[in-house]
Amino acid sequence: MLVLLAIELLDELVGGSRAAAWPLIRHDLHLGYAEIGLVLALPGLFGSALDPLIGLAGDTRRRGMLMAAGGIAFAVSAVLSAAAVGFWALLVALLIGNPATGAFVSLAQATLMDSEPTQRERNMARWTVAGSIGYVVGPALIAGGVALGLGWRGVLAGLGLAAVPLALAARSLAGHPTGGHVPFGRFLGALRDREVLRWLALLEATDLLGDVFHGFLALYFVDVAGTGPVEAALAVAVWTGAAFAGDLALLPLLRRMNGRAYLRASALAVLAVYPVFLLVPSTHAKLVLLVPLGLLNAGWYAIPKAGLYTALPGRSGTAVAVAGIGGLAGALVPAALGFLAAGVGLAPTMWLLLIAPAGLLAGLPRRAAVSEP
Repeated sequence: MLVLLAIELLDELVGGSRAAAWPLIRHDLHLGYAEIGLVLALPGLFGSALDPLIGLAGDTRRRGMLMAAGGIAFAVSAVLSAAAVGFWALLVALLIGNPATGAFVSLAQATLMDSEPTQRERNMARWTVAGSIGYVVGPALIAGGVALGLGWRGVLAGLGLAAVPLALAARSLAGHPTGGHVPFGRFLGALRDREVLRWLALLEATDLLGDVFHGFLALYFVDVAGTGPVEAALAVAVWTGAAFAGDLALLPLLRRMNGRAYLRASALAVLAVYPVFLLVPSTHAKLVLLVPLGLLNAGWYAIPKAGLYTALPGRSGTAVAVAGIGGLAGALVPAALGFLAAGVGLAPTMWLLLIAPAGLLAGLPRRAAVSEP
């Protein structure tokens, strides 16, 4: 478990470091906004398109080889990013890295879910905590690297090299999920399965008050609440910090409470708190309300994702594959909301994020599925 969680930690350390280093990368590589947009978008689309193939191959005895190869490619991508001298070099590095993350990190998650089928919710909570630590620590690594003279290049190169021993260890951990060829028809059957579609829909719905809310939060404080960029950055920090605290609190909570019962209770609470956050005129009150919103967001990824794995017992690679299809659809949501905000304004658009708690309350099954032994 420690090795698998370390893979997620490393992935988020790289992602968090790169996110914090974009101003430095832009300056050193002389990138414009259009080039940055392409570097962010194209690798994600390429990786999502390959996720179904990677996931299906992960349900065979090739999983260990895929994880090791993905880990080495992950390392190569980070090192090439560190050595990039311009737009094309960076784009190639990230085009290698995104599908590598699918093979290395997503299949590590699938392996963790296979290790203890009856503890999927708690193990997904552990996975989320590991990722949150990486996301928080990544920017600090960039700050430290700059202070020590290593710069962003030294940090990314060091993190890339750290992936090599994890890649070698992952091969022996992966096991042989099914051992044979996985027919494509089984994948199509999974996409028609009502329970699978339920968890995919819930994952995309809850993301509205996760990554989507996180992406629009600073803009909301500047354009709607009327604050400056410093206050907007503080708002993001408050929400992120509260969400991290919630992730930590979720593990002991799941020892005492059923995960789905917790999701219903938290969804009801968000239905009450989020409209107040949007309606209250005081900026200080909005900042205070971000604390419960961040805390209540805990488990909104981990528990539905565990449900998706439970809906496909013995086919965790197929779960990765169908999640990739859901991710392709979900990638269009921020763009759609952006176009809507351009037409009607950001303030009314933010009300649509209430689909997240409403979807949880409407879509959560009343009874827990029985996990395979």
